[in-house]
Amino acid sequence: MDFLLTMERFLHHIKIVKNFSEHTLRAYTADLEYFKNFLPQKGEVDKKILRHFLSHLYEKKMSSRTIMRKIATLRSFFAFALKNKIIDQNPMEDIASPKREKKLPVTIRYIEVELLFSQPNTATYLGLRNRAILELFYSSGLRLSELVGLNRADYDAKTLLLHVRGKGKKVRLSPITKTAAEWIARYLHHPNRLQKDPSAIFLNKSGRRISSRSVDRLFKYYLRKSGLSQKITPHTIRHTIATHWLEKGMNLKTIQMLLGHASLATTTIYTHVSSKLKREVYDKAHPRA
Repeated sequence: MDFLLTMERFLHHIKIVKNFSEHTLRAYTADLEYFKNFLPQKGEVDKKILRHFLSHLYEKKMSSRTIMRKIATLRSFFAFALKNKIIDQNPMEDIASPKREKKLPVTIRYIEVELLFSQPNTATYLGLRNRAILELFYSSGLRLSELVGLNRADYDAKTLLLHVRGKGKKVRLSPITKTAAEWIARYLHHPNRLQKDPSAIFLNKSGRRISSRSVDRLFKYYLRKSGLSQKITPHTIRHTIATHWLEKGMNLKTIQMLLGHASLATTTIYTHVSSKLKREVYDKAHPRA
């Protein structure tokens, strides 16, 4: 098998036929490039080479999540090669994936949410924009890519609903709170709003669609100001509102729908977070705990 040629065919297939996102395509490309660089000069692939590769990943002390992703990429790649009769036998058949580490999502308390949200100077145009961004994260549990990708046409100010384009280009309806809607309205109608990209909701100071990197930067800036943990990210707010929804009695199926999870099993992790938080509160409050 010509690995490089097969790799090019496979990447073309998942981009054109499977219509995978650019983010997923980059991840597949990076994983295959990494494996290609590990291969001996002849580029031959068999089970022995794959087991050596797996050992190499462990020696590099990569996380089980990263190893699982690389193994999943190779499974898809060799399944494609077998289906297209490039190889006679799939060398991945007996290669086991590592068990996934069950790490609980990082969340913050509501009082910390309020502290973080109080940091932007809403007397300024950009401060107003940043407060609207923070409120929308907590209002609807959006992913960072979903928030920066929002268009004005996606938002219905009358029904307070968003059309959100999530993973796999799936679209879902997401309600927002009246509080978030008020901040968005103030931002959208601000006289200093410079609009070089009229379709986008959130713009940078030049008037073009704001980038994910810019939102990350403003998060880090406000975290430093607030004194909160630097481990908090936009995704932390998504985890936080999901946990708060659960603690307020919202059922898992509804949370799954609001977050755009493909599987209910993904949403179930928040039950463990909620139980952990309740245990901490109990231990602090009970005199004999």
